[in-house]
Amino acid sequence: MTVLPPSTTRNRSGRLDPDARKLHSQAPLQCAALQDCGDGGSEPAERSEATPPPGDANDAGLRIESLAGWHIPLLGDPAYLPLHPLLQQAVLLSLPEKLLQLLRSQPSLGPQVLVAFEAITPVGLIVTRRLNRSGSCWQVQHLRLSGPTSRRQVASALLREAIDRGRGASSWIATASSGDADRLAILREQGFQPLRTDRLWRWPAADRASHSPSHRAADRPAGDAGGLQLRNLNRRTAALLWHLEQAACPAHLRQLLDRRVEDLLDQSRRRGWMLVDPSRDQAVAAVRWVSDHASGGYDVKLTVHPGWQHLFGGPVVLLLNQAQQALGSHAPLWLACDIRQESCQQWLQRSGAEERGERVLMARSVWRRQELQAPAQLAARRLEAMLEQWQPKRRPLPTPLGPR
Repeated sequence: MTVLPPSTTRNRSGRLDPDARKLHSQAPLQCAALQDCGDGGSEPAERSEATPPPGDANDAGLRIESLAGWHIPLLGDPAYLPLHPLLQQAVLLSLPEKLLQLLRSQPSLGPQVLVAFEAITPVGLIVTRRLNRSGSCWQVQHLRLSGPTSRRQVASALLREAIDRGRGASSWIATASSGDADRLAILREQGFQPLRTDRLWRWPAADRASHSPSHRAADRPAGDAGGLQLRNLNRRTAALLWHLEQAACPAHLRQLLDRRVEDLLDQSRRRGWMLVDPSRDQAVAAVRWVSDHASGGYDVKLTVHPGWQHLFGGPVVLLLNQAQQALGSHAPLWLACDIRQESCQQWLQRSGAEERGERVLMARSVWRRQELQAPAQLAARRLEAMLEQWQPKRRPLPTPLGPR
C-alpha cells in the first residue's frame, strides 16, 4: 500500500493529478492572502507572535523575560526604584506552582512582572496581577519605561506580552492619567475602552493634618458614627462589604471584575473597616486597603452606599482615621473618587484633602460565545410534558356493548 503525501491526489485512472498538486501548493498562499487582505467591514486577523508586524519593537532587538532575582540590581533607573519592594515580593512569590499548592490551598495572587531588555539594558517593565481567584480578571498595575528606545514600541510590546501570558483572563483593567495621551493611545490600540474618570485625592497624615487649619474636619470626635457600628473586616463580616461594593459598583464594571467574597479578603489582606446599620445588619460605608502607593502612603478604597450619601462627614472621617491609625499615622492615604459623585468631591475639598490629578479607568473584555439554547418547539414540548403530569386524571368510561 502506497501512502501519498497530503498535497497529492489521484484521478480516476489512478495516476497523479498535477492540477491537484498545484491547487494544494497554492492553498497556503491563498489563505495567507485572505488573512492579510480583508474587507472594509471586517476586522483584520491578529498577527501571531512569531511574525510581528513591521516596525514592532521585536525588530529592534527587544527581549521580554519574566522577572528573575538577578534582574533587580540592573533596575537602577529612577523610574524603577519605587517598585523595588514590589519586585522583591514578586520574586519571592514566583515559586513553582506545585510548591505553592503544597504551602497553601488558595492560588497565589502575587504579581506577574515582565522586563524588557535591549541587549543587556532594561528598557521597561510591566506589573500585572489577578483581581480574583478564578483568574478571569487581571489588572495592569504598573508600566514603567526607561532608555533611549521608542517608549511607545516598548510599552506596546510589554502590554501585548502580558495579555498573551494571562491565559484564562476574559477581562483586563488598566488606568492612565487623563493627560497622558501616549498611554491612552497604547491602551486603546490593545482594545481597552474608557469606563469612567476618577479624581485622585491625598488624605494627609494625622500629624500633618493636626497642624493644618484647613483640615478641621479630621479633628472630629472618634465616636461620631451617627448610631452606626464600626466593625473590622474579617471572614465573618466580608459578606457585608461584598454586598456594599456590589451595590455601589456599576453593572458593567461589576460584571468585568467578577469578584467574590474571598477575593475581597485576598486583595485587602483583611485590612478594612466598615460602618454597619445594626437594625438591618447592612454595611453602609467602608474603607479598605488596596496597595502601597509608589510615592509613599497607602492606596485605599472608600465606598459609601448610594442611599447613604449623607454619611460624608463625621462617619467617613471616622473610617479614614481608623484606617490611618491601623496602617500608619505618619503615612497619607490616597483615594480615587468618580468625578460624577459631586457630594464626595465637595466633601473631600472641604475636608482639606489635596487634589492630585485625574485618571481614566479602562477595561478590555473578551466576549465568549454562549451555548445554543434549545429550539422553541422542543421547549414547548417539554413544558407540555411537565404540565401533563399535573392535569386531573379521569377514570375511563366502560365501552357499551353493541348488538351481537
